[in-house]
Amino acid sequence: MKNVLVFLLIFLLFVAGMIMLQIFLSKKENKWPGLVMPIIAFLFGLLYPLNMVAPSTGVTAGFVFQVILVWLLGNIPTIILLAIYFSCREKRRRNKQIDKMNIQDLN
Repeated sequence: MKNVLVFLLIFLLFVAGMIMLQIFLSKKENKWPGLVMPIIAFLFGLLYPLNMVAPSTGVTAGFVFQVILVWLLGNIPTIILLAIYFSCREKRRRNKQIDKMNIQDLN
């Protein structure tokens, strides 16, 4: 039981660190550092359906549905990272517009 709690704590710290790193990268002036982690997560999400084995009787609609479902579930981290990215970039864009308005008001 103790090993499970230690593993869970390490996993939660890892996830929190990844989220903090994504926030840090998304707040950079250049937009590309914030897109690195979502791109990596998307590429890993592509690996899950590629590792599925097709049934021996042929590809059926059920198997195609499973592949799509696995792809969508595998890309949940990508969706979360992109949500963080767009949230941080929207705040940055809004602050930049407010700064422009303040400069125009000074003139």
